[in-house]
Amino acid sequence: MNGLVLEVDRAQTADREDFRRAVLDGLSRRPRAIPAKFLYDARGSALFDEICDLPEYYLTRTETAILRDHAGDIAALAGPDCALIEFGSGSSVKSRLLLDAMKPALYAPIDISREHLDRSIVHLRRDYPSLPIEGVCADYMTFAGLPPLSASSSRRIGFFPGSSIGNLEPHEALAFFRRAWALLGENGALVLGVDLKKDPGLLHAAYNDSAGVTAAFTLNLLRRMNRELQATFDLGRFAHEAFYNPVAGRIEIYFRSLGEQTVTVAGRPFAFADGERVHTEYSYKYDIAQLRKLTQAGGFRLDRVWTDPDRLFAVAYLTAFA
Repeated sequence: MNGLVLEVDRAQTADREDFRRAVLDGLSRRPRAIPAKFLYDARGSALFDEICDLPEYYLTRTETAILRDHAGDIAALAGPDCALIEFGSGSSVKSRLLLDAMKPALYAPIDISREHLDRSIVHLRRDYPSLPIEGVCADYMTFAGLPPLSASSSRRIGFFPGSSIGNLEPHEALAFFRRAWALLGENGALVLGVDLKKDPGLLHAAYNDSAGVTAAFTLNLLRRMNRELQATFDLGRFAHEAFYNPVAGRIEIYFRSLGEQTVTVAGRPFAFADGERVHTEYSYKYDIAQLRKLTQAGGFRLDRVWTDPDRLFAVAYLTAFA
């Protein structure tokens, strides 16, 4: 038991050092930016779960409806005794639709938030007592290995829902597909959730909700820096800002300084100009032709695409090829 505690402590120390380096590097460059993955500490992950239930945030309920309607189709394409590997699992809510339909030989959720992952696995093991579950606390953009699969597993099926692919810049998305191809193997497949291009007004509302939950999610990054890096951010002097960039085809999210001010982070001072933005996240939107081109470059064939009646969102089934 003491060895396990020691390993957890070491992992938490490494995570905090990674956070410190990324923040200091991101605030030292121009334009300033902090990687989106650091939004997802325990509180950030919980806030994102709240975002998914907001009336303006069409993405989750639309994707869930598509998965509910077509989980059987996905199971038929995947075949029996597969291993389901989820990238960025969060609370694994949508995963349950696939688990129920596919009845896989193994479920391996990968998530960067250890606390969120552990809590999710406890619930899953209670509800699926006969299913082997191997949680992996890691950044799926750098993770290079998978837990051992059961002997009966014939295929590895990846699951990347929530339009998380949109949080990656195009070159990062290509790198993700190539990494996923290597993890899933030549016989593998990937179930992908993708937000489609649409009326900018719908996009603006989805990322600027009236309840302010998305703003709290963005500003929680400042709260995390205050707690873990002894930063001195005054959350009342920064604001969440999100807008659609039609040229790049993406939502851009920042926290913005509400006046000239200096903030100390890990003992280093950083001066902010009035109105200066710090980038935290992109959310790219795709059309089907763009998606086909990108996935093919990453080693996957776009076999099936399911959408909702209004074509707001798509779930794609991708097959790896040699």
